This record gives sequence, structure tokens and C-alpha cells, in this order.
Amino acid sequence: MSTLKRPQSLDVVEAARERIAHTFDHFSKLYVSFSGGKDSTVMLHLVADEARKRGRRFGILVIDLEAQYRVTMEHVADMLATYADCADPYWVCLPMLLRNAVTQFEPRWCCWEPEARSMWVRELPDASGVISDPSFFPFFSERMEFEEFMVLFGIWYGGGEPAAAFVGIRCDESLNRFRAVATNSKETFDGKRWTTKVETGLYNIYPIYDWRTEDLWTWHARNPTRAHNRLYDMMHLAGLSIHQMRICQPYGDDQRRGLWLYHIIEPLSWYRVVARVNGANSGALYINETGNVNGYNRVTKPSGHTWKSFCNLLLASLPNVTRDHYLKKFAMFIKAWGRRGYRDGIPDEAPRVLEDKHWAPSWRRLCKVLLRNDWWCKGLGLTQPKSKAYQEYIALRAERRASAGHE
Repeated sequence: MSTLKRPQSLDVVEAARERIAHTFDHFSKLYVSFSGGKDSTVMLHLVADEARKRGRRFGILVIDLEAQYRVTMEHVADMLATYADCADPYWVCLPMLLRNAVTQFEPRWCCWEPEARSMWVRELPDASGVISDPSFFPFFSERMEFEEFMVLFGIWYGGGEPAAAFVGIRCDESLNRFRAVATNSKETFDGKRWTTKVETGLYNIYPIYDWRTEDLWTWHARNPTRAHNRLYDMMHLAGLSIHQMRICQPYGDDQRRGLWLYHIIEPLSWYRVVARVNGANSGALYINETGNVNGYNRVTKPSGHTWKSFCNLLLASLPNVTRDHYLKKFAMFIKAWGRRGYRDGIPDEAPRVLEDKHWAPSWRRLCKVLLRNDWWCKGLGLTQPKSKAYQEYIALRAERRASAGHE
């Protein structure tokens, strides 16, 4: 995989418009994955410009995660109304499983869970295109994972035809997002590196992958009549830089660092955000601490302990369900490294540079996973597994396609 950035003759706006036009040329089924954030907002403006120019319609997928800023959802409603002439909204408010990284007693929570209605952070939006009936989608299963819904929606939206999903990721945001674009191991559409084949007939399109955060706000400065999410203005007043601003559900592994902002920006929502899931208040108080509190940066073991004994101490302090989950993941990790030469077990620690690059195993790495409340053990190189419901749906779809004479 080449890590070089190659300057082009076009500016980022012209390049994004060309990518969007190319996508419209080759797909009849297109939709924008819209969160209301700065990236997807600019992308939606550009896609709508192309659709209006061609007299085409496209879809707008909004996954409403319930525990979101009210001002963000007001921006979503405004954008959907602005582009009602060329776009069909799918404002999804369904019970989906999401990550809760602020506690080890409730590692996942379910947005819009019917049984928890009295505790919802917000009521269901009263707007056109809102989908709150689980039977609307034939593929939906109760408490489906958010990531799985994204894929299955795209397949459903295509209805047997190739579909393109515009996704507003940018390489500058993280190494993982850079890899999503730059890797040579993925399948693409028409050889374009800014596309990724997700499933048969579904492609992600990244038209603004090479934009910097500064480019987004420069575009808005040059287009002052085009709407932007006013939440960012409030975050700026709260002292955040343009690179620190995030709007997603507040309890996730990365998003939890911004929990404290609810207290300042939307104090009327704050008490409901705190009451909604286990650990939210303590998370807001301590999540930006480094060291053993949250496993960020360097961690230390207690006096008289090895990293292995400290790991066992941490495991013993967990609820049974959480402990069993981690024990299963750790057993997989140790067994995998046993096949790579560590037949007598993994070492207590390894050089930090090797641990940080995931090139060597150690009990210290296991401790860091526990301190970070890293539920899916991404710090060990593991990934979130597909649910049984997702696998069953994919198998059923393949069976139906085969019976219909499709390959």
C-alpha cells in the first residue's frame, strides 16, 4: 500500500464534483449517508447540486441514534426539507445496539429501545421520512448492530441493482480511514481508489476523502447561504478547535471524550444523557484522564504485581458476563500467538514500539484493553464479529438470488 499523497491539478472541490458526477454516470441507485456532521453536510450539498443539474433523485439515509444533540437533529430536518425536491429521506429511528464505552457493567446500549421509552434522551422526531416501525425493512431484526444495518440497508435500497452509498469519510481523520481509501487489497468500482466494494452490488463512494478540516470550513465561508450545523459554532464558543469537534452518539469509544460538552451546550439534555446509560456521569468526569484510569498513554502495574497478575486482578473485578467475554477474546489472542512461536505463552511485556504496532503480544496489552474498556479488543487486532441475524440474512439473500437464476 502506497502511503504517498500525490498532488493533483484540481482543487478538492472540483475533484469531489468530478467523483460525484462519475458516480451519477454509472449508478441509477444512489444515496447519501447523512449524520448531520460537517463532512456529510458538505457532501450532501455537493451531491444535491449534481442531482438537481441532472433532474435525478437520490436517497438520504439518516441513522438517528436517539442520544444526539437536538440542534444537530434540527439541522438534519432543515437539510431534508431543503432538498425535498430531489431527495427521498430515510430517517431511521429503530432499536439498534451501540457501543457504551463508559462502563463495564453495560458495554452496549440500545437506542430507541421500546422498554426504555421513559428514559429516552429525545422523543421520536415529528418529520417526514421518519421510520420507527421495525417491520418497514424486511431485513431488520430486533437489537441489530448499527454497522450491520448500514450494509443491509444499502443492499435493500439497491433492490437487485448496483447501489452507490456516498460516505463522508476523510483520510486526515484517522489511519483507519486512510486505509479504507488507500489499501490495494480492496475491490473498487471502475478502478477508482475512492470507492470500496462492500457487498455484491453495493459500493461506498468517498468523494471528499482528500479534504482537510480547513477545506470544509473554507467551502462554507465561500458559500455562506448553504446551511451548516450550528452545533459547531457552539463547540467553538466552548473552546474546541475545529479538529476536536465530534457529533456522534456520546457513549462510544472515541465519542466519550466529548461527553462533558452536553453539560455546557445542551444542559436540558444533559440529565437525560446521564440517566440513559450506566456510567455516563463518571465517564464525563474522568474520561479525559490518562494512565490507568482509562488506559490512555502509559499504564502502570501495582506494586508487587506482574502484568499477568494485574490482568487477573482486573478480570476478577468485572461482572461475570463482561469477564467471560474478555476471557474468550484473550484465549483466542494467546492461542493465535502460540501458533506464531509463543508456545510457552505470551511474555509479561514486550518493547513498547512492538506492542503499539501490534507486532508482539504481552500481558501488558491485555491489561490496557481492560483499562480502556475495549469491548471488541481492537487493541489486540481483533474486530467486531458479524451477528447471527446478519449472517442468516446474507445466506437467505444468496439463496433467493440463486433460485431466481442470478449468480
